[in-house]
Amino acid sequence: MSPLSARKGIFMLLGLLVALGGFYAGAMAFTGAKPVLLWTDALVYVLVVAIVGFVLYARSREHLRDPWRQVFRRRLGLASLVVLLAYVFIGLLDSVHFRTAVDTGEGERPAAYAGEVLSVLDLVLTPLRESSEKTYSAPFATHSFAKETVEYPDGSRARIYPRLRHGGAHLADPEREHAADILAKLAWGSLLGLIIWVLLVLPLVAWLARRWRMSWNVALGRIFRGRCDIPWWVVLLTLAVLCLLLGLALVLAPHYHVFGTDKVGEDVFYQSLKSIRTGLVIGTLTTLIMLPFAVLLGISAGYFRGWVDDVIQYLYTTLNSIPGVLLIAAAVLMLQVYMANHPELFETDAQRADLRLFFLCVILGITSWTGLCRMLRGEALKLREVDYVQAATAFGVRHGRIIGRHIQPNVMHIVLISVVLDFSGLVLAEAVLSYVGVGVDPTMYSWGNLINGARLEMAREPMVWWSLLAAFVFMFVLVLAANLFADAVRDAFDPRLRKQ
Repeated sequence: MSPLSARKGIFMLLGLLVALGGFYAGAMAFTGAKPVLLWTDALVYVLVVAIVGFVLYARSREHLRDPWRQVFRRRLGLASLVVLLAYVFIGLLDSVHFRTAVDTGEGERPAAYAGEVLSVLDLVLTPLRESSEKTYSAPFATHSFAKETVEYPDGSRARIYPRLRHGGAHLADPEREHAADILAKLAWGSLLGLIIWVLLVLPLVAWLARRWRMSWNVALGRIFRGRCDIPWWVVLLTLAVLCLLLGLALVLAPHYHVFGTDKVGEDVFYQSLKSIRTGLVIGTLTTLIMLPFAVLLGISAGYFRGWVDDVIQYLYTTLNSIPGVLLIAAAVLMLQVYMANHPELFETDAQRADLRLFFLCVILGITSWTGLCRMLRGEALKLREVDYVQAATAFGVRHGRIIGRHIQPNVMHIVLISVVLDFSGLVLAEAVLSYVGVGVDPTMYSWGNLINGARLEMAREPMVWWSLLAAFVFMFVLVLAANLFADAVRDAFDPRLRKQ
């Protein structure tokens, strides 16, 4: 891509961001809602802009564009990328927050706003958010999981499983209609998923047909026969599975609790979807915070050597000697004390919980940069001895220019591989930290909090197992997709594996 086209792409990106920002501000002003920008929201937007900028940069650099072609040519890597993009889409919907206006009854535009902070995902999931029960209910159940004492009009009492207020409330006779209704909704959900898949596939096939300069039916046949560089049939097949699940969720979730409810009667499926943002924020923002330390210090230690190398080695050796869990626990405890002593700084509970999430990302980033720093130091020590770096040094080229032109581009494959591999580890770290009580705020939706709550529920008789299952399914799919994508990136960017 030429510099002129790169500048055009940047201007298009800026125009799109301005248009989206104006549309969001106009929508908030029209509905009377008050936009809320959390710390993690701002970092998520910065990360999105950085990723788009990197894509534009990589398109103009052949040494970056060719490995990414290899990633897209791998079927497992491409399928995992589609799954990751679905998770990212849900996370972005949950990163646009606002507070709804409260009607004051004065007939004028309300100046008061609700204390609850909502997101666009909350609006989409309103049927799930508002379908709370009294207590536990099993997946697809029509009656409560626990017995209650009911008093009849004649004064008699009985211990029964009462009907749920929302789960299966549309059934007149649940015992007879329950199974048939679920089967019918499965059929309708599959049909709806097929319709959504067709609506998504048609624009993609039309774009490919225009790019290949052929009719759309010929392009579709070429895709399914696998006669193209990128296995687009993998994309279509993965989209079909996702659309099928989406169609089933759209049909079943408004009428049943797909993953049951928790102790306070809240829908577990809703909690699992809301936990996606927390997992993505932990995995991505921690990397964003960690990268500057690792890249700058690692390259500096290997290139300059001497006292610079000694200081940086002493720094990360000392940091590695401190147990990470104890450091995180101490930092979170100090933050809790600060927030308890300054409640006036937080208008809502969501801002308090978000600050703790942001602080957790910072602590994880500070404690997790040492491994990448060591690898970059070793690579920089090797690269500073190659002929073209020695020649540049002999000609008097500045150190900053040598690092930017010769060292940093040749270690980017290590950075990319490490970032993608560390993502799944950070997602799992959030679950472990929340399980031991030093993770995200207990009021925030996360898979770790779901697992922590399921720890006590598993000891009940009969056992409440669906909260743990929901957290396991969503986390397993995300981590598996991240690991498969990491393998594809590693194979494409590692020079030794590419030669093999």
